[in-house]
Amino acid sequence: MAIRTGIAPDSWGVWFPNHEKQTPWYRCMDEMKVAGYDGVELGPWGYFPTDASILKNALEARGLALVGGTVGGNFLDEESVKNVFATIDDIAALLGQFSETKYIVLLPPMYTDLETGVDVMPRQLSDEEWNTYCKNVQRCADHVASYGLWGVFHPHVDCHVETEEEIERFLADTTVDLCFDTGHHVYGGGEPISFYKKHADRIPYIHLKDCDLGVKAEMDKNGWSFAKAVTENIMVEPGKGTIDFAALYKALEENNYDGWCVVEQDLFPVKSFDIPLPIAERGRENLRKAGFVE
Repeated sequence: MAIRTGIAPDSWGVWFPNHEKQTPWYRCMDEMKVAGYDGVELGPWGYFPTDASILKNALEARGLALVGGTVGGNFLDEESVKNVFATIDDIAALLGQFSETKYIVLLPPMYTDLETGVDVMPRQLSDEEWNTYCKNVQRCADHVASYGLWGVFHPHVDCHVETEEEIERFLADTTVDLCFDTGHHVYGGGEPISFYKKHADRIPYIHLKDCDLGVKAEMDKNGWSFAKAVTENIMVEPGKGTIDFAALYKALEENNYDGWCVVEQDLFPVKSFDIPLPIAERGRENLRKAGFVE
């Protein structure tokens, strides 16, 4: 078994290609290396350089591998799916310049407004809408596969594939594998270790994050939006929340997991650019104690 541990720009508070409250990309990449991680995700398309030669030089200078990219869209809307296809084309052209890189994460839309928490989509899909949703995720994953890459679907907070029941229905209705996010899984009421054991053959890629269920209870009580909950530290570094990462590592070991585990901690917006690095370092130390890194 070979587990490699990376980190995503999300752990530096990066949610958008450009935003004044986000750490500059070169500082983010510098600190990813300082924190001791082996590889990085691209994060929002356009945050890190999209020119292959610039990106390759930046990564090589820091001794970092490129793990994969991410694209989000509304899988119920045909125009949005067309835009996802176009972005997959762009990301795949870049990833094709990196021989070891193979993942493109497919992110679904939230049915709540990120900042206000107000519903912007129905929380429940009709059978017809569900079939459309699954069909379009499958189309996007198949398009990724046409480039020799691996399209993996990311169940997410406040989306239509969040709970264990919804994820299992999705797995039954598609052949698309998962980017399994441990923090989002806990947020959705699930237990990530037992779920991983049950569906290890459909989980080739993992996002490591932890969730503070005490903050989740406050969120539910006060009707916070997800963005507000993030500022209250609902998502925390691995080892600070409710998940037993030593037990998770053992489960991965028992199932011969061979691939990347990427820390992706929601932090937007950071009050100071000095905040993310110590958190990333603590998370890596906790993962070292759990067995993930030497």
